[in-house]
Amino acid sequence: MTNDEAGTPSDHMARPRGCHKIFLGYAPGVGKTYTMLSEAQRRFSRGEDVVIGFVEPHDRPETTAMAQGLPRVPTKKIEYRGKILEEMDTAAVLARHPGWVLVDELAHTNAPGTSHEKRWQSVEELLAAGINVISTVNVQHFASLNDTVAQITGVCQRETLPDSILDEADEVALVDVTPDALINRLNRGVIYDSAKVPQALKNFFRRGNLVALREIALRRTAEEVDDDLEAYREAKHIEDNWGAEERLVVAITPRPLASKLIRRGYRLARRMNGRFYVVFVRSPGLPLSSKDEQTLKEIFALAGELGGEVVELAGESAADELIEFAQTHQATYIVMGQSARSRVDEIFRGSIINRIMRETKSIDILVVADPERAVG
Repeated sequence: MTNDEAGTPSDHMARPRGCHKIFLGYAPGVGKTYTMLSEAQRRFSRGEDVVIGFVEPHDRPETTAMAQGLPRVPTKKIEYRGKILEEMDTAAVLARHPGWVLVDELAHTNAPGTSHEKRWQSVEELLAAGINVISTVNVQHFASLNDTVAQITGVCQRETLPDSILDEADEVALVDVTPDALINRLNRGVIYDSAKVPQALKNFFRRGNLVALREIALRRTAEEVDDDLEAYREAKHIEDNWGAEERLVVAITPRPLASKLIRRGYRLARRMNGRFYVVFVRSPGLPLSSKDEQTLKEIFALAGELGGEVVELAGESAADELIEFAQTHQATYIVMGQSARSRVDEIFRGSIINRIMRETKSIDILVVADPERAVG
C-alpha cells in the first residue's frame, strides 16, 4: 500500500474542536474589547501564540493602545457600494492556524464577498479547524432575547446570532460595569463622539434601559454557570436531587405573537433545565393562506434554532389536541398567547384558554399578552 493509499493521520483522526471563550457585555462601552485584548497581552507575554483576527477599537485610544504589539492576521479589504470595508480574512487565519485568535463583535454581518454571511459563522469554521477563539458580544444580540430587548429599548436588533453559540462556549466571562459608571464613560466621550452623547442618553443609554439589560446579562451568565455545574455533577456522578424534568408546551398559531411565545418558552425551559415543545394544531377544514404558511415555516425555523421540538397536530378542536398532547407528554407548563378572537366570539364558541385551564390538572398555564391586540 502506498502512502497515498494509506492516507495521512489527519484523514483518520478528527481534528479536536478549538476552545471558545466569550466576553459578554450588556451595552457598547462596557469594556469587552479592552478586556479581551488585555487577556491576549497576558497570554502573549507568556509565549502563547495569540493573533488578532479582527478587532474594532471604535477609535478609543485606550483600546487601540492595548492592541499594540500583538501579531495580526491582515484583514480582507472589500469594495462595497463605493466604500472599502475591512473584514476578518477567515482563510488567512486558517492558513496561519494560531493557538488563539481574537474575533470582536460576533453578531456582525459581513460584507458581500466574504466566506460567510455572519462573523459567528466564520468563528464556527475556525473552531472546527481546531483554532481557539476569544470573542466578544453583547447580550441583546442573542435571538431568544430579540423581542425582550426591543420592548425594553424600543430598538429591534437587526444583527442576531443563535443562543447555541453561547451555550456551546467553553467559557463565558461577563464584562460588567454599573449603569452609572457606563453613563459617566459616555458623558466623558469615551464611548462615542461628544456630539452623539445627548441623543444616546435619550435613547439606548437611558438608565432604565441599561439597568434592565445588565440584569439580563447577569442572568444569562448565571445560566451558563448552572450548565457548568450540571456538567460537573454528571462527570462526578453526583446524584441529582433537583426533581423531575420540566416540560413546556408552547401553543402557537401563524401570528406575529408566536415568535415571542417561542422565545418565552425557550427562556423558561433554560431556567428550569427542561425541554420545550412548539405545537401547532392544523384544522383539516381550514386551509392556511400562502402568507400564513410562510409565517408558520419561519416560526418553526426559529423554534428549531432555539432547540424546541416542533410538533404539528391535526384536529377540529385545537383545545382537544393541546390538552391530549400536554397530558400524554406529562407537560408541566403550557405557554399560550392572548386570544385574538373577539369577546362575542368567545361567548358563543367558548374560550380555548379557559377550557384548557379547566381540563388540565397540575399544569401551570402562562398566557402571554399580545402587544398588537387592540384594546376595546
